[in-house]
Amino acid sequence: MSLIKRSDWPLLGNGSWLSNFFDNDRFFDSDLLKKQSLPAVNVKENEKSFDIEVAAPGLNKKDFSITAENGVLTISSEKEEEREEKEKDYTRKEFSYSAFSRSFALPENANEDDIKANYEDGILKLSIAKKVIGPVKTKRAIEVK
Repeated sequence: MSLIKRSDWPLLGNGSWLSNFFDNDRFFDSDLLKKQSLPAVNVKENEKSFDIEVAAPGLNKKDFSITAENGVLTISSEKEEEREEKEKDYTRKEFSYSAFSRSFALPENANEDDIKANYEDGILKLSIAKKVIGPVKTKRAIEVK
């Protein structure tokens, strides 16, 4: 009797999850681990402004960088955290790093000079005031003297 290596089993064949995990470190090159997570964004327009809400829990106000230049609004964040625990018999050191960047093309009537930002309860809220484009014709009464 001879042993035959079977590669047609669903969990053990080439390209399977288990095969990718155990063979040649292909698991760590998978698309699953390469995906960058971006926070969810809501954009609303009303008469006076454009309102943007970014879901970014666990961050502080100082973690954000917001710029507006040449009609592009960029919201980015970087956070690095490091913890170290020392006991008699061991030392444990953990660190984490997270970052994201989102850019938005601003419409012509967005006023880049009038943007307000507020971060509360894990939600970054931006309000971009609208500006009037072109001549506005308003009705006015003319008094006869």
